[in-house]
Amino acid sequence: MSLILYKAIAGILIFATSLIAVAYPIQLRAHPGHHPFLEIADAFASGVFLGTALFHLLPDAIKEFAVIQYPLAELFCAAGFLIFLFLERLAQLNYFIFKISYIVAIILIIHSFIEGVALGTNTTFATAFIIFIAIIAHKSSESFALAVILNRSHSSLKHIILIIGTFSIMTPLGIILGSILANMLYAETGRYLAAGFNAFAAGTFLYMSTLHHINHHHRVQDIESLSEFWFLLTGLTMMAALAWWV
Repeated sequence: MSLILYKAIAGILIFATSLIAVAYPIQLRAHPGHHPFLEIADAFASGVFLGTALFHLLPDAIKEFAVIQYPLAELFCAAGFLIFLFLERLAQLNYFIFKISYIVAIILIIHSFIEGVALGTNTTFATAFIIFIAIIAHKSSESFALAVILNRSHSSLKHIILIIGTFSIMTPLGIILGSILANMLYAETGRYLAAGFNAFAAGTFLYMSTLHHINHHHRVQDIESLSEFWFLLTGLTMMAALAWWV
C-alpha cells in the first residue's frame, strides 16, 4: 500500500468516526446527561495524545531541527500549547462577544485541522500510523463532547449539524493540504515543514490531553477521577511501549 493511499483511507476513517460519534448525543438533544463511559474513553484517548506528543512528535521534531542552533521544535510546541490556552481563556470571558460553546467548537476545529496537516506532511508509515492512532482514539470522544456542548447551548439543529460537519471534515482537509505541501517542496524543506507541524501539533496535543481534559470533565463521583487517571496512564504507557518499535 502506498503512503498516499494509506493517508486517504485514514482520512475517510477519521471522517466516518467523527460522524458516527455524534449520532447518539444528537438523538438526546433535550437530555444529554452524564456519561461515565465517555469520560473514561476520553481519558484513555488523552493518554494516547499525551504519549504521542512526548514520545513521538516532539522528539522527531527535535531530531530534524538538531542542525539549527536554536530550540525551534520546543518553540513551535510552546506556541501550539499557548495559542490553544489563549483561545480557551478567551472563551471564558463573560463579556466576550461569542458563546463559549462556539469558541470551544472553534478550538476543536482548528486542532482537528492541525492534526490532519501533521499526518499529511509526514513521509514515513511509522510516524503517520502513530498520528493516525492518536487522532482516531480521540476523535470519537471529541465529536461526542462537542455535540453535547452544543446541545447544552440550545443551538439549533441546523447550527449543530453545520459545526459538526465542519469539525469532521477538517482533519481530512488537513491531510490533503499536508500531503500536497510535502510533495511540492524539496526533500529538506519538506522535512523541516513536517517537523514544524509535528512540534506545533505536539503542543496542541499536550494542551488537549492536560488542561483541556481537566477543564471539560464533569465527574459525579470522586472514584471516576481515579478511574480516569488509570485509563489515561494506560494510553500513555501504550504509546511509550510503541516508541520501542517505531
